[in-house]
Amino acid sequence: MSNVSLSQFLEQQSTHLTKNLSQVIITIATTCQAIDAALQKGALAGILGSAEHENVQGETQKKLDVISNDMLVEALQNDPAVAALASEELDDLTPANASGQYLVLFDPLDGSSNIDINMCVGTIFSILATEANPVTTEDFFQNGRKQVAAGYVLYGPSTMLVLTTGQGVNMFTFDPESKEFVLTNENVLIPQETQEFAINASNQRHWEQPVQQYISELQAGKTGVRVKDFNMRWVACMVGDVHRILTRGGIFLYPYDLKDPKKAGRLRLMYEANPMSFLVEQAGGKSSTGRQDIMDVQPNNLHQRIPVILGSKEEVERVVSYHQI
Repeated sequence: MSNVSLSQFLEQQSTHLTKNLSQVIITIATTCQAIDAALQKGALAGILGSAEHENVQGETQKKLDVISNDMLVEALQNDPAVAALASEELDDLTPANASGQYLVLFDPLDGSSNIDINMCVGTIFSILATEANPVTTEDFFQNGRKQVAAGYVLYGPSTMLVLTTGQGVNMFTFDPESKEFVLTNENVLIPQETQEFAINASNQRHWEQPVQQYISELQAGKTGVRVKDFNMRWVACMVGDVHRILTRGGIFLYPYDLKDPKKAGRLRLMYEANPMSFLVEQAGGKSSTGRQDIMDVQPNNLHQRIPVILGSKEEVERVVSYHQI
């Protein structure tokens, strides 16, 4: 097993990473260690349950949503390389340092409905470059292909950081003894063949016909056109579902549906869809809305929502082909 720490790994990537970008990644990773420590204390620290108010999305916040968000905001504001940041939990951008060259977007605690049942949650982040001073909201409206780094931290049985800087995907496991993220999986590739899918089946009656067709084929198993059985998995935490796909293949769908036709999708383009799409594509997979590659979508709102289909390339391409019929 590698003994390469995250900081050592980033130093080795200095040919394509600036020192300041490496520092921003370290700032995020260090803060996530503090979030992990708070999660480990759980009920002992009185941090479970509702914060009794809603975020900008109209969702009831958990206490740890607020705590995690505050930790990341403070740490990033104190990083000289960060010009501004935006959080899923906050209405508007938060200015940081006038001399900063990077914009950071993050979901501080993905899957927070899992907190009170002691299931996995995560932090998702996306980093963009900027030359703007002062930074405006419009400076964040860069499509996903402009990301210079993205990743997530999974708070599970072991705490893991999964990172891409556009040179493949690498996984780091947090060592509680050394207090370091240590490289444990290099150049991760998503298996092309899969027999697992993740979707919220309670919305089935609202899906469009292409998704109805695709899922019915998977459910038919060996007796259908796919001639093999599939298993459904659903973690209710995008970090957990994407981590499974990166580890052993599969497809994740949170598609457009007709439950509320005015809503373009459920997941956030800037905080969830873009960073996860960057990771998945860097690992040889594919991501799409069903009609367009996610990272080609031009953002027009910090809290823009979008349909998401990502995972093993052949499976995503199959779903996309059904949308084109």
